[in-house]
Amino acid sequence: MASMITTASVNNRRELYPEFKPYFTGFLSVGRPELNHQIYYECSGNPEGIPVLVSHGGPGGGVQDYYRQYFDKDIWHVIMFDQRGAGKSTPWASLDDNTTWHTVSDMEEIRKKLNIEKWALFGGSWGACISLSYAQTHPTRCLGLVLRGIFTLRRSELEWFYQKGSGGNENIFPDQMELLAAEIPLAEQGDIMNAYYRRLTGTNEEEKVRCAHAWSKYEMATSKLFVSQDYIKRAEDSKFAIAFARIETHYFVHGGWFRYDGQLINEADILQNNDIPGIIVQGRYDCVCPMKSAFELNKKWQKSKLVIVPDAGHSCKEPGIISELCKATDEMAAIIKK
Repeated sequence: MASMITTASVNNRRELYPEFKPYFTGFLSVGRPELNHQIYYECSGNPEGIPVLVSHGGPGGGVQDYYRQYFDKDIWHVIMFDQRGAGKSTPWASLDDNTTWHTVSDMEEIRKKLNIEKWALFGGSWGACISLSYAQTHPTRCLGLVLRGIFTLRRSELEWFYQKGSGGNENIFPDQMELLAAEIPLAEQGDIMNAYYRRLTGTNEEEKVRCAHAWSKYEMATSKLFVSQDYIKRAEDSKFAIAFARIETHYFVHGGWFRYDGQLINEADILQNNDIPGIIVQGRYDCVCPMKSAFELNKKWQKSKLVIVPDAGHSCKEPGIISELCKATDEMAAIIKK
């Protein structure tokens, strides 16, 4: 498959596959014993099918049941997991030994635990970022990637979305940026991510909860082409919001622990050189992870196809994104089976 760009049709859209339940759920102990990291993971679909590892966004977001429904359960063996500190994994909201490379290591431990030789990877936003990180670290274990809303944790991507005065997302959502910045004194607004990180890792519990809600609400409010109040309500759950905001800011202020800014796109030739195919689904009007990163990744990774959804933002629950992700998993299955 040569690199290509196509625009999705707005007609005859697919819906999610019917709901199906996991046939196995469990916890895997990872990392240093004294930290007691327990990673939740589950298996669903066809145990004899094509294995695929689903990575959630955030980081810190946790997997959702409907993620299974992007897959034909008769074709795919769907493995999902909650990353350190997120979802059902414990300790909750932990930042200890919680980095990109610990997560990549955990993914590899799950593969070994399940005795899988090679698998496909599926993820959006941070889920795309960690999938790319794993694939570039363990290319011989990858059958192919289906990615959505490309995020590579470059400083320019972070400042576009989170930094007031950057000339980025505040030009589209000035109302939401104002609410995000309102929690931070004017003297600290030159680095909003660090200011939030200090509060989310501080000792003032009331301030921590307030900042977690504000941070999470900002992302939920800007994720869809049409703002969804139901989507924003997720940020009202304090347990979710604190883990989501703490872990995100932890990763962002540390640059994801990449060797250098721009590593994932610059080193995408690893995917190319190992003949790994990819399908990238990208909302044209994605304000959380603007299309430039997907475009640059596609140019560097010649075995990828970029599918632009012309009437979508960032969320994987928008109709056009749902349709193209379901098509992409079907197409990737056909590519892998060749």
